Amino acid sequence: MASLRAYLFDAMVRTGVRIRMGPSPDIATIRAAFGRASFPDPAGVLFTPGEVGGVPGEWVRRAGAEAGDAPRLLYLHGGGFIACSPRTHRPFTGSFAQMGFRVFVPDYRLAPEHPFPAGLDDAVAAWRSFAEEGPAVVAGDSSGGNLALALGGEARRLRLPQPAAAALFSPATDLLGRGASFNANARRDAMFRPESLGRLVPAYMGGADPGDPRASPIEGDPTGLPPLLFHVGEREMLRDDSIRFAEKARAAGVRVELKVWPVVPHVWQLAVSFLPEARQSMSEASAFLKRELAATAQALPEAVA
Repeated sequence: MASLRAYLFDAMVRTGVRIRMGPSPDIATIRAAFGRASFPDPAGVLFTPGEVGGVPGEWVRRAGAEAGDAPRLLYLHGGGFIACSPRTHRPFTGSFAQMGFRVFVPDYRLAPEHPFPAGLDDAVAAWRSFAEEGPAVVAGDSSGGNLALALGGEARRLRLPQPAAAALFSPATDLLGRGASFNANARRDAMFRPESLGRLVPAYMGGADPGDPRASPIEGDPTGLPPLLFHVGEREMLRDDSIRFAEKARAAGVRVELKVWPVVPHVWQLAVSFLPEARQSMSEASAFLKRELAATAQALPEAVA
């Protein structure tokens, strides 16, 4: 059962994002709506500029925590491939840091100035270096969830270590928009209209094929991907992007956890400071990632032996 705050937040997003963008927003309008860092930074967390694999970004860790003792997480922020930054997504990354992770958030290149596959190339470069220190996990929301899943496919192709697990928050897995929820939830989605989502794909692809598995991970072979967790809202246009990918991954032998949440809008976890469903989602994702990371670490001596 959804909380009263979930209904309130859904209305806030509808007013502050969907209505503000209007029916046919341009890139500048979308960036203005997405790019406002309107939530407070989580308390007791340090945010430090850094670089991994030649990609600039931000390190996030709990104040007073020893960096070497914390499990490592590569977080890929959302923003429709064209907007946002490590700064806007501090509610996500700071929450993970509060739960004990040491997080790096790449400030990957954005479209349309840097179209596909620039953002994915940055994610892969950061992961290549990140993974050299040993087992780690990946998480991402919306377009960042897309990059996190595409990263798994690229890691397999390039013979890089896979993440120990991945947590995906409302990921965009099909840039061709073929999920039934894309139309069925066109009025219910508090953030998006079909027209606004329709402007993001060509801006990102820059003339490339949106059916490329690196752009639409649902088109790829999920065999060999790490354990996956999906959290998505029941009212979202992107709901079936999670459901369809989860079904395909399970059929390929991947361990998957999928949870569809009532009422909450797209990437509701940004409201972790006051929304119970956001705190619960972050807590469940953190527990999932830690459990899978511990299982990977435990299996390493056996693999070496």
